[in-house]
Amino acid sequence: MEGNINKTLLIVEDEVPMLIALVDKFTREGFRVLQARNGEEGLESALRDHPDLILLDIIMPKMDGITMLEKLNQSADPWGKKIEVIFLTNLSDISNIEKVSQLGTNEYLVKSDWKIEDVVKKVKEHLKLE
Repeated sequence: MEGNINKTLLIVEDEVPMLIALVDKFTREGFRVLQARNGEEGLESALRDHPDLILLDIIMPKMDGITMLEKLNQSADPWGKKIEVIFLTNLSDISNIEKVSQLGTNEYLVKSDWKIEDVVKKVKEHLKLE
């Protein structure tokens, strides 16, 4: 464990095993980790807690990740337009990649292509911790 790195990460993921694995890994890396199981919870948490970065799934119940990001960008809170977002999804569909890049997403990772250690490295790169 690298100790407390004073960064808050919001993980919005509906697949419980994936959520547990990510929360566990990032907590051990020293992050303060918030979690949400769908886009509605994620949007509420993001606007309330202002995490340093959001790891966001696309396909989720109640509100998908793209809609959540759109609502974040449209919120009255200016923070929502500049938050770092990394999509972590099972979808490798080019239309989704184009859509999220237009919303200003920083990264689009397909779950099957990435190990959790690599996702941690990407998050740290975006937060300028490496």
